[in-house]
Order: sequence, then C-alpha cells, then structure tokens
Amino acid sequence: MDTLIETPALDSPYQILNHHGQLVGDPPNLTPEKLLSLHEAMWRTRLLSDKIVAMQRQGRAATFGPLVGQEASAVGVGAPLKPQDWMAGSYREIGAYMAKGVKVQDFLDVYRGFPPPKGADGANCLPIQIVIGTQVLHAVGLAMAARIKGDDAIAVGICGDGATSEGDVNEALNFAGVFKAPAIIVFTNNGWAISMPRSQQTSAPTLAARGIGFGVPSKLVDGNDILAVYKTTSEAAERARAGDGPTLIELLTYRMGAHTTADDPTRYRPKEELEYWKERDPISRFRKYLFERNILDEKGEKQMTEAIETEINEAVEFVEKQTPLSPDAIFDMTFEQPTPRLQRQRAMMRRELDEIAAKNEGRA
Repeated sequence: MDTLIETPALDSPYQILNHHGQLVGDPPNLTPEKLLSLHEAMWRTRLLSDKIVAMQRQGRAATFGPLVGQEASAVGVGAPLKPQDWMAGSYREIGAYMAKGVKVQDFLDVYRGFPPPKGADGANCLPIQIVIGTQVLHAVGLAMAARIKGDDAIAVGICGDGATSEGDVNEALNFAGVFKAPAIIVFTNNGWAISMPRSQQTSAPTLAARGIGFGVPSKLVDGNDILAVYKTTSEAAERARAGDGPTLIELLTYRMGAHTTADDPTRYRPKEELEYWKERDPISRFRKYLFERNILDEKGEKQMTEAIETEINEAVEFVEKQTPLSPDAIFDMTFEQPTPRLQRQRAMMRRELDEIAAKNEGRA
C-alpha cells in the first residue's frame, strides 16, 4: 500500500512565493516566456471576470460568479495539463478552462444565453457545472474511461469549499481512491460558500485532510501562489499519468468580490478579512517576482493588459452581433428527441408568451 502524506504536512500550506513576491521554496523550471504566459493568463481571467460583471449590471449578460482574487488557483491548475487531459469544473473556474484552451468568446456565449460549446473546440473541458459538486464525479468517470481506453490522459475535477459537504464529492473521492483513478481533485477553498464560512463546513483542520480518510494523498497549497499551484498540479499529473492514482489538492485562496452578481458580501463578510487578502493578491505577488528578475516591466505589463482588453472587447462585439435565441430554444437542447412532457411544456410556454405579447399590443 502506498505511503500517504503525513498529516503534519497539512498544518501549513505549501508555498514557493510569499505574499511579497519573494522566493521561499524551489520554483518549477519554467522559461521566462512561460512565466509571462502565466501572468498573462491571470490578467485575462481577471479582466474577463470584470467585463462580464459590468455586462451583467447593464443587462447584457446573465448572473455571473466573479473570481477576482482566485486567478492563481485557476491558471495554476489548468496551465500544466496536456491537450488530451480532461477538466470538469463549476462556474468559478473560467481561468482554469481558458488556461486549458477554452476561448474568451465561449464564455461570453454562455453568459449571453447561448449553449456551451461541445468539447470547447478540443480543449476537453466539460460545460461549467451549476449543480454543486457533481463535476467531481464526472471527472473521476472521465479518468476511469481514459484508463480503460488506454489513453495517456488524466482528468481534473475542481470544486469550491462549499461543495465538499456534498455527498457526490465524497463518493468521487472514495471511488478514485479505491480504483486508483488517474485524477486530480481540487478543492478551491476561498473561505466562503455564499455566506457560509469555511469553519461551518467541517470540523476537520483542513479540507485536504479529508483525502487521507479515503486513502488519497493530499496536499495543502497556497492558492494565491501561482508557482506553488503550478508545481503541485504538475507533480500530481505526473503521478496520475504513471498509474499511481489520484491526488487531492486544497488551494487556500479568497474571492475578493461577491459570490455571484446576485450577492452582497458586505452583509456577512468582515472588512478586515478582505483587506488582509488584498495584500495577498495573486497578480500583485507574481508581478513583484517578474519585475525583480527583469522578466517584465510596467511598460510590458501595460501592453499586455491592453492587448487582453482589446481581445475581450472584440469578442464581446462579435457575440453581441449574434441573433438572440428564441425563448423556447432550451427545449431543443435537452434531448435529441423531445419527450411528450417537454413538448407540453413548450406549448404552455408559447401560449404564455403569446398572451404577454397580446397584452403588450393592447397597451400600445
């Protein structure tokens, strides 16, 4: 039986860069170009998140879950993966998905009401999951399917700290541990499940400690340290690909904004807590590291962010020119052949829409 990571290793998070951007551990062997690509990916994640929030406020996008403050956790998980690897995540993993190859336009389509892309143009990412925690089961299933087929592929399932209380997540962990699925299960611990603090999710000292009970090696990582997340994910991927089974990774991070655009975090979250985490901003931390090594300067970063903003704005312009879907288009996307019940529901909705249209015409 494999020796598991000792529980004392979970007492403090693994870190390579402290929040001042100083090295405190051995960094992964990455070229300057790769380091810049990670910084760019984090900026793309933040700027796209801010853009969709602004669009939602203007009635141009649907409800959205911002992820400002979690960019390192997202990009650090997605960037080390290979094209054949799979990813299953929830609505706050757009950074991980883009690092895996999903395009900006794909997410804008989703939040404009269009169907999610199938396979995200070969990125091997499942559509973002809204049902809390089920994506972890899907990831373990994908991992097992890859092994049965003999593919050189692994699967990553990402969920938040609130989802760890769901039975699906624990069942996925148990199954992955028993059958040594080539999977990585990531708990993105951002401190809050809407207004529910992490302290009320479990009495365990860490969420990573849960993996020990299922026989799954577990690691606690500073989720705002892009280098630590990247290196830990890379090592877990190598382990899974070698046939040594799954790894559970808990990433300690923080969402600086609201749970979604329908939430007001000022009603439940202390201001002091937010200020503490602002000092640990993942982009600021990595910027200090890159500036110190003359890999990047203010001019280069300004050019980088301006190029990303142009990319996002062009994608928005393209998406908003598309013909909106009809209200009942959802019925065409549920099953290949609509069931009798769906057909009745479609007819009911059309009658209601016709009644609303007739009333509006009468008022005019």
